[in-house]
Amino acid sequence: MKKNILKYTIALAGMLSLGSCAEDFLDQTNSYQIAQDNFFSSDDAVAQEIYPLYSYVWYMFNDKFSYGMGDGRANNITAQYSNYIYPYTNFTETGVSVGLTDAWRSFYVIVAQSNNAINNIQNFSTSGVSETAKTQGVAEARFMRGVAYWYIASLWGCAIIYDNTQDLVNNYVVSPNRMTDAMEFAIRDMEYAAVNLPAASPAAGRVNKYAAYAMLSRFYLSMAGLVTGDGRYDGTNIQTNFISGTRNSYYLNAAKNAAAKVIEEGPYKLADTYAELFAPATFNNNSESIFQLQWQAGAGNGIAQSMTRFLAWSTQVNQGNSWGGSTYCSYDLWEEFKEYNDPTLGTVVDDAIRRHNCVASYGEVYSELSTDPEKPYIYGESESAGSQGANVKKYVVGTNAMNGISVNNNSGVNTYMMRLAEVYLNYAEAVLGNNATTSDATALQYFNALRQRAGVPTKSKIGYEDIRHEFRVETAFEGLYWYFLVRRGYYQQQEVVNYVNNQHRNASYYESSTHTYKLSETYTAPGPSVAVATAANLTLPMPDTDQTKNPLLKTDGSGKVATVEYTFGEREVTDADLF
Repeated sequence: MKKNILKYTIALAGMLSLGSCAEDFLDQTNSYQIAQDNFFSSDDAVAQEIYPLYSYVWYMFNDKFSYGMGDGRANNITAQYSNYIYPYTNFTETGVSVGLTDAWRSFYVIVAQSNNAINNIQNFSTSGVSETAKTQGVAEARFMRGVAYWYIASLWGCAIIYDNTQDLVNNYVVSPNRMTDAMEFAIRDMEYAAVNLPAASPAAGRVNKYAAYAMLSRFYLSMAGLVTGDGRYDGTNIQTNFISGTRNSYYLNAAKNAAAKVIEEGPYKLADTYAELFAPATFNNNSESIFQLQWQAGAGNGIAQSMTRFLAWSTQVNQGNSWGGSTYCSYDLWEEFKEYNDPTLGTVVDDAIRRHNCVASYGEVYSELSTDPEKPYIYGESESAGSQGANVKKYVVGTNAMNGISVNNNSGVNTYMMRLAEVYLNYAEAVLGNNATTSDATALQYFNALRQRAGVPTKSKIGYEDIRHEFRVETAFEGLYWYFLVRRGYYQQQEVVNYVNNQHRNASYYESSTHTYKLSETYTAPGPSVAVATAANLTLPMPDTDQTKNPLLKTDGSGKVATVEYTFGEREVTDADLF
């Protein structure tokens, strides 16, 4: 798949509408319709229409925002000098903050180009295209559009929903739709993908039906906190009591069933070791990977894995530009790795295996970061350690001399968007549901499988705090923890606000004279320049430029963006189709 994607995406690079859409998300010109009247003449041509949706359109999101928001906002990362991280960590972002506009536009590029792909396939396919290929192409595009809308809804609390790109070009001053409608739209797209994608991926890296079920396990957990009662969303059963402490039982059960479908029927399996998930040779499209963005080794901006340059702390451990010297694991996350006082086990746990592969701290040995087997790279000894904390190791995979794939500004590895470990935890969370604890044997089996791989003690009973901790340390620096907290905030809002306000944010914690990691005795949370979070900080402001061009994106007198209901058609997929 990668060779096909590389060849095709490079050919489209000058034509793909990323350039115009990135400049202004309201400019939705479809500029990658290639001879529409005769281009879609074979099954392969339809597949090629989909390839850019795996890479190019995600570039601006992946470059800085993915971890800046997903980990920075959740306080997995401390970066006091990086303006694409600290506004989110400090709750001081505005409509012009670095990364915010890029992410907003990137998601709508994905929506626009997914719409274009769907309409192109449906309207311009010749008799040479099989119905199977058309259905699969549309399902892949709807998969991508669904993921984009889930992000938009989760981050901004509303979304402009549209399924025809030209409609928005003709009239871009439109009101955004409600969060629940955006989440429902994402769910309907993903349900369509679940029943229409093949069981086996047609090529390495392409999604299949079980990838859609995996995403549904995530989407359903989000929706469970947004609607009341015990049935599907009907447009009226919208949660208004954000401290209710309960979630919709229908969506909890649906999340459980979707996760079970992936685990029991899907082609994935946990990697034998945590380390191999992030080693260059086994990083891309491994057995645990469900959905990765497909970046091209040796390629330039637009289809390259550029985020590593912002995490790597030096050119000894990364090819070319390395701007992550002052980007650290947060002290809170360091504590959860190194000295987590586990309330269930009643003991302090050092999660050494996951810590080693996620965080580089003084004295840790990384043989994969050296070309000399007799002289491995030792963090803090091979070169100076970070002056304020422990650096981020995950996604830092070495120079080209070490791995054969890195080039300047491109580490050559993919981006994890969903892996089996998350599905295991989604299953456990769905089973826990509205209960304080669970001892369900299957939930414990999946939950403990991750702990066994990590070499930490297993548990006989789990609650929310156990799942929260496990999710954080398992997926650290994969841009996911903030969204885990956000979905908790739909029904336990004050708890989440209190949690983020009591974290150690912007804290320096490295003592260079003793090479130890500890807080200053005078330090108290929150740290320098950190604002006190409120419920309003669970969503982001709209980009200023887009508010100017579409006044309906501006906040009203209550400080909120006015939203309107989206009118849905008949449901295409039933529960019987899914399960």
